[in-house]
Parts: sequence; structure tokens; C-alpha cells
Amino acid sequence: MPSHVFINMNIIKKLTYGLIKKLKFLPPAYYIKIYYEYYTDKKLNLKNSIEFNEKIQWIKVFFKPDILTKLVDKYEVRSYVKDKIGEEYLNPMLAVYQSYDEIDFEKLPNQFVIKGTHGCNYNLIVKNKEELNKKEAKRLIKKWLSRNYYYSSGLEWAYKNVPPRVIIENFMKEEGKNNLNDYKIYCFNGQPTLFHIDVDTDKNNYRCFYDLDWQKLPYLKGKLKMYSGEFKKPANLDEMIELAKVLSEPFPFVRVDFYLVNGKTIFGELTFYPGDGRTEFKPDDVNKVIGDYLNLPSIPNHKSFIDSI
Repeated sequence: MPSHVFINMNIIKKLTYGLIKKLKFLPPAYYIKIYYEYYTDKKLNLKNSIEFNEKIQWIKVFFKPDILTKLVDKYEVRSYVKDKIGEEYLNPMLAVYQSYDEIDFEKLPNQFVIKGTHGCNYNLIVKNKEELNKKEAKRLIKKWLSRNYYYSSGLEWAYKNVPPRVIIENFMKEEGKNNLNDYKIYCFNGQPTLFHIDVDTDKNNYRCFYDLDWQKLPYLKGKLKMYSGEFKKPANLDEMIELAKVLSEPFPFVRVDFYLVNGKTIFGELTFYPGDGRTEFKPDDVNKVIGDYLNLPSIPNHKSFIDSI
């Protein structure tokens, strides 16, 4: 087949899949195959998933214990963390609201963070309340609350029934730094296995991976460049590992995120579908290496998915 014909066929396929992935009413197992191939150009085998992202797609479709809804909810997860490891690891919460119009800015301190409870990356960092553009903040928060993006886009099941709200949390700052480093720990069947750190520098953002012995791994994930230097081993490394072990114990996979703020470990979030299960590792063989850590549970007889742990 001439190369130009092959290219045209690929374009037609991409356009067709792009249209199909708008049909949210399709059976999840079928829809997610189209969705996955559209973004990764890889076939998805839900009966024999091998790579990490394949298995994350399997989890979307077949792993549906009710507790996941609580754990991805930025408000509700706080009680889980309090019960499991203690309230001292939570960033203090100032308020929770159903809408922007309920927010009483007069009662808030000069610095705070607004978060949407029903998704990731719904964050508005306010470093000076007097300089806050309230018109833009209202537009942004209304946009957050008007949609369930993480379920409607990639069928991230845990977000399906999370009520849209906003919480106000304490502003966290590490002395001498512009931004906090976020330590993301990949945990498989209750075993912390590797760290993912996004490194903020004065000029650029980078990404790096480390094992539990703090040996740098030659992995990359997503669009950020690999950090070429050595990232300093955190003083709270062992504590973070133990806390992640406790929080992740019942699940085949979860990423447990922490911040280190002036020597104190602070819980960030629990993530069951990092990168929506479509952000690839590099080099490509690492997708299988990480996938081998994830042992998918068995679906009980006479059931179409797992509904308890």
C-alpha cells in the first residue's frame, strides 16, 4: 500500500475514533478501547492487560468499590486519612462550599487555596486576597462546578458520583522556595514501589523517578523533561513510605501524594487513574515493567465488576 494511502487511512481512523469517543452511552468496555487507542495508538486488551496504562483502563471498567468515590473526593477523603494515619497529616481546612456565591471572603485569611472536590487540578492558589480577581475566580469555579470532567471524559469511575463542591485550605509554603515539591508514591497491592517527583526550578519544570532506596530511575512520563541532576533525598522518606503503605493497603493500585512543608509530611491526594491511564512511560518498555507490578484482582463469579474490597 502506498505510504500516502496509509497516512490517509490513519487520519480517517483517528477522525472516526474521535467521533465515537463522544458517544458516552456506549458500553464502558467498548468505549474505553476506542478512547485508549485514540490517545495512545495502542490496542487495549482488557482480557489480558499487560502494560500499566492498560491495567489502569481495566480498573476504570471493572474495579468499582463504593469507597473509591469517597477517596477521590477532596473533602470526604480527609476522614479516611484521619482514621488511617491521623489528622496531623492533613492540611487544615478552612471551609467547604456548594457554590462560589457562598464563599465569605471577609472571613478568609490573606492567603489560602481553593480546590474543587470532584477532580484533579481544580486548584486556585491565592497568595494575596486583596489582589484576587474575583470575577475571574467566579468564572473558574463555576466552570469547575458545572461539569464532571474526569468521569465524562475518560470514564474515571470513582468520580462519577462525587458531589461538586469547593473547599478552602490553608496556604502552604516551604521556606526559601517558590513552590512545593509533590512526592507521588506508586503503590501496588499496598506496597510502595517508586517515587514520582515534579521538580520546580526558577526557569522550568522537570520530572524524575526514584526507587525506595532513593536511586534515580531512567524513566520519564508525560511531556516534562527528565531532571538531569540528583534530587535531594527527603528527610521524611521513611515516614512517607510507611504512611503510603497504610493508606494504600486495600487497593491493587493507588498513587499516594504527599508534600513536605518545613520538615512536616502533609497528605496531598489519592489517585487511582494517573494521567487518565493514557500518559505513557518512556522508554516504551517501561510501560510493561511498571505494569508487571500491578496484579489485577479477579472479578467474582456471577458479577460483571468488583464492587467491594
